[in-house]
Amino acid sequence: MRPPIRAVALVLFAVAAAGLLWLAWRPRSEDVNRLSGYVEGDALYLSAPVAGPVERVLVAEGQRVAAGAALFALDARQIAAQGRQRQSETAQAQKQAQAAEAAYAQARANVDAARALAVDARRVADRYARMKAADPGTVATQDLERAEANARASAAQLQAAEAQAANAAAQLEAARARIAQGQAASAEVDVRAEQLSPKAPSAGRIETVFFQPGEWAAANQPVVALLPDSRVKLRFFAPQRSAALYRPGQVVRFGCDACGAERRATISYLSPRPEFTPPVIFARRTRDRLVFMVEARPENPADLAPGTPVDVVPLEPGR
Repeated sequence: MRPPIRAVALVLFAVAAAGLLWLAWRPRSEDVNRLSGYVEGDALYLSAPVAGPVERVLVAEGQRVAAGAALFALDARQIAAQGRQRQSETAQAQKQAQAAEAAYAQARANVDAARALAVDARRVADRYARMKAADPGTVATQDLERAEANARASAAQLQAAEAQAANAAAQLEAARARIAQGQAASAEVDVRAEQLSPKAPSAGRIETVFFQPGEWAAANQPVVALLPDSRVKLRFFAPQRSAALYRPGQVVRFGCDACGAERRATISYLSPRPEFTPPVIFARRTRDRLVFMVEARPENPADLAPGTPVDVVPLEPGR
């Protein structure tokens, strides 16, 4: 082929390629009046507060789970042993408390008896003293001294009995405190046992399973990532000239390739600062260079996967 003919052929080929590209990437009618965005999700990373081997994984990646569904379980043998130990300690404290209650009851009875004897001994000594004062010959001095000594001894016995009762009361309180401590420790073990098998806080989809049965998971290290339906949102970009229309609470309509019928979402956030159009955006045509990022909560988000491109119908003044 001669050089002039080759040059003409190259020009024609370039024109044809440009035309094909323009046909493929030209603004289409359905794209002109749409805002581009995508589905975003904030996953929850669920873990256990203690380290241990993973015993069971009850979910798979991509699986939908209901609220309260068990997700995984760590080996609970160590926690179970701790629970039995706490129960044994609590039972022992309860026995000690029963013995302390009996000892305290006996000590109180001893106090009552000693008080009665002390009161009676003091009454006798006082009567002898009055009689001696009225008529010295009616009561011998030895009898008066003996009555006073008996009253003092009875008072001392009462003080000793009261001290023993106070000590018994302290022992009873200590035993009851040990019971409460043991019950609190048992409750803590029960909570830790429940934490070894976390439940889904809400309905959603399993995004990632990080560990399999037999693998060792460190404390607070995520084992499963769950994307709750309530944390799925749309993120799209509104032109700066109409950003004031997009207020929290406003409802927008959107669609996607796998969405079927047009859907609705409620705006929950509007960025307070503008930004330049992201370099990677799911659109064939960028209409404005300066945009505001908008987030909206879609209705029925269960089948919306993060990363899915969406087309949002722009809001118009007066809506």
